Amino acid sequence: MVTLYLRQIRVPSGQRVLLEAISWHEFEAIVEELGEHRGTRLAYSKGTLEIVSPLPEHEKAKVIMSDLLKILLDALDMPRESLGSTTFRREEMAAGIEPDDCFYIQPASS
Repeated sequence: MVTLYLRQIRVPSGQRVLLEAISWHEFEAIVEELGEHRGTRLAYSKGTLEIVSPLPEHEKAKVIMSDLLKILLDALDMPRESLGSTTFRREEMAAGIEPDDCFYIQPASS
């Protein structure tokens, strides 16, 4: 068996890495080790982990769409709560995802 450390893995912009046979515990440990301040996005489903490094063009489009949504919600006087690229995890579904940006259109406390 070969052991690799996360710091050894580099994902160039626009590329992805797929890791298979990853347990839920390993997924959570990877999220923790990578930390919150990184340029990659993670998606986990039933043992498969995808690590994606978006292109700069993707980031520009994300910002434009986010800004347009904020303008629309302000114009409609609709409350929102921005959660950024929060990692959402559902162990019972063996799934986790990191959106580029996300909002609750109604506050989470409602």
